[in-house]
Parts: sequence; structure tokens; C-alpha cells
Amino acid sequence: MGSAMDSAISPDTAIKIGQLGGLAVLNLEGLWTRYENPVPYFEEISELDNEKATLRMQEIYLEPVKPHLIGQRVAEIKSAGIVTAASLTPQRVASWAPFAFEGGLDVLVIQGTVVSAEHVSTREEPLNLKEYIANCEVPVIVGGCASYSTALHLMRTGAVGVLVGVGPGAACTTRGVLGVGVPQATAIADAAGARIRYLDETGRYVHVIADGGMRTGGDVAKAIACGADSVMIGSPLASATEAPGKGYHWGMATFHPTLPRGARVRTGDRGTLEEILVGPAHENDGKLNLFGALQVSMATTGYSDVKEFQKAEVMIAPSLQTEGKSLQRSQQVGMG
Repeated sequence: MGSAMDSAISPDTAIKIGQLGGLAVLNLEGLWTRYENPVPYFEEISELDNEKATLRMQEIYLEPVKPHLIGQRVAEIKSAGIVTAASLTPQRVASWAPFAFEGGLDVLVIQGTVVSAEHVSTREEPLNLKEYIANCEVPVIVGGCASYSTALHLMRTGAVGVLVGVGPGAACTTRGVLGVGVPQATAIADAAGARIRYLDETGRYVHVIADGGMRTGGDVAKAIACGADSVMIGSPLASATEAPGKGYHWGMATFHPTLPRGARVRTGDRGTLEEILVGPAHENDGKLNLFGALQVSMATTGYSDVKEFQKAEVMIAPSLQTEGKSLQRSQQVGMG
């Protein structure tokens, strides 16, 4: 899945990812729904000095979301004949999701840093996820979460998938700003445990989606082995030639008006979307052909499908990345 980040997902890249077999999530509170033509703003963001980037991005994102653009952007993606997904924060779902449905949305993602089954607010009517999902006309994915109890809580809302991860993303600063986060492998394993519990309770399977921290094909393989059904990636897609961020990447909370929880980071141009996702790779650092690497990892360990691979034995081995790699490290090549 492509993460709902402006630097990675535009209507055009969503279509391309869909054609390659993935599911891209468009941020319905991002630049594509604030401006009729956001391209000049992407160009400006890519040219900002680091010390000015956050303040200027806050100014750019002050432009209000235009509801008519929500349906328009969804319809642009839908017209290509692919499954269309888009995200909203809990406090915006009730008012803006209908515009997305009018455009033909197939999957709604309700996403925040951490989401509970009932959004709490003292300023507006809270969103009760269980009630909303029960009456929603499309499947709903919710997140994020990073614990067994919260994952189980969200599964019980009726969601078809749960996003797992708080703070592991390349552009995220939540762990520093808020002091909140869980190592991604632990979070995935805990959510997978909650999935088993919920399956026993109801007979219904909910997909665990590892959201963030996926830099290489090896990271994708480890996420699946820890129990994830799929992964949501941002920075690898932002490094694609076609990416709207033009070699830079930033998260959904980077431009928060009062408490930014992300940084604009440089990803560069590593290759096309096709090369990044399914190859061929022309570098040996694992950042291209992510899903070819997953296939080879499965084959190497003796598994033929994702469900079986979720049962692979895992261990904590800090030296695994450096053992026997002194020449690569000294020469800064390969895994160095």
C-alpha cells in the first residue's frame, strides 16, 4: 500500500501503483484537495532551505480543503479502472467522506497518529468508529496503533484492516516530539496476536498492515514474518522519479499548524515506481525491487505464500547486518 503522504501519492502515482498491483492511498486533507493546481507548491517545497521548510509548509497548508476537489481527485483515480483508496482523519470523516463516495471511492482509510474506537473531542461531535463503520458504504481501514489492546479494540469496530506503527517512518518525529512509540517489529507481532484473538472470537479475519519503517526489501520481508498481511510504504515511493515530492518526503503531521511532528527529508531520485516496487534493481542496497526481494526471501526460507511466511521463525540478532561485512562498511558499499 502507498502511504497517504503528499510527497509520495498523487492521482497519477496512485494510478501507476494500482496498475502495478498495489493500493495507493490519497490524502484527502493534503495539497491535492487544497489547490486546483498544487504543482507549483510541490516545486516550492522542494527548493526550501531546511531552516525555513517547516514554517513555509505550515503557511502553504493553511489553504482550506475544498470539498469539490475531494470527489474530483477520487474520480480521477477511479477513471483509470483501479481500486481507489483515500484517507481522512477521524474529525473530518463525517463531513468530507460523502464527497469521496460521490467520486467513487472503494476503500476509506481513517488515519491519525493513534486512533481509538471513539474519537474524543471537546469541540465537536466525536466519531464513534463502530457505529460509523457499521453504516459505511465501503470497507474501512483504521489506524494507527501499536499495541495488542488497541489493535483488538480497533478490530472490534468492524474495520477490514488495521494500520500498525507509531513513529517508525522516515519523516516522522512523533517519538521525539511526543515521546510516544513502539519498535515496529514488536507492534506488528502484538497486533498479529490481537488478530488471532479476534478471529477466535468472531471467525472474521482482519488484515494487519505494517505502516512505516519499510526502507528495503528486507524490511518488508521482516514485517511479513512478524505477522503483517501487507505493508504501507512512504519514503521509498517518494524517491521515485514520478513522485510529486520531487526528491523530498514529508509526513501527514509535518505541517501541523501548532505542533509539527515530522520533517521534510531528502530521498533523491532512486528510480521509477516500477523499479522500486518490482524491479529490475540496479543497486545492491535493497532499496529497489522491494517485492522481488520479498519473493526471494520467502523462497530462501522455504515458504511459498504470505500466510505461510507469517509463521517463519524470527529472532533478535543485532549483529546480523554487520557480521562479516567489514569490507563493505569500510568502503561504504552494499550493506556498509
